Amino acid sequence: MKESIKVILVEDSPEYREVIALAIGRESNIELVQTLGTAEVALRYLQGLVPSAMPDVVLLDLNLPGMSGLETIPWIQKYSPEAKIIMLTQSNKEADVIQAIALGASGYLLKQSTLSQIMDGLRSVQSGNALLDGDVARYITSALKTKSAELKLERPLSEREMEILVLLGEGLVKKEIAKELGIGFSTVASHIRHIYEKLQVENAPAAISKAYKSGVLE
Repeated sequence: MKESIKVILVEDSPEYREVIALAIGRESNIELVQTLGTAEVALRYLQGLVPSAMPDVVLLDLNLPGMSGLETIPWIQKYSPEAKIIMLTQSNKEADVIQAIALGASGYLLKQSTLSQIMDGLRSVQSGNALLDGDVARYITSALKTKSAELKLERPLSEREMEILVLLGEGLVKKEIAKELGIGFSTVASHIRHIYEKLQVENAPAAISKAYKSGVLE
């Protein structure tokens, strides 16, 4: 991980911007480089940055005036392709969650998350992990378990692979999955490799997105 994680916050509430700014200000390895109130202003800001000044993580509100957070995701990916995107929102609607993941968001946190959870989430996403709020993760876990039979793939996932896909969706890393399931790290790594091969994806958020598109989630 980099010594300092550069963060941009796109949030229309001045009060909530101040809360997040104060929380990040107390972190030694996270830097809030800019706060912006609308998607349109944020995109103009990103367009004007040189590559070395691009953010590592964008904290993006879902319900913004003008362009919504969901509409903004593809444009952030265009102007700052290396930036991770965490949706920070009051909405736990399953359609919003799934669409954000399908569009490529690396994380989805509800605004009632504690500041500590948000700070940990910034570090987790920057380290390459998927990030889902606990309530959101429970929804996805339930949906994956109850609808796994609907997945239409040339090479169906095994029961163990489905278990691991669920845990990936909860944001667990390989070491944590191994501990949770009581199996070896190398075994987990092998299963994850097979999951990605079968789903033809490269990471956990994409795997969940593909599972959704393939019928696991409706």
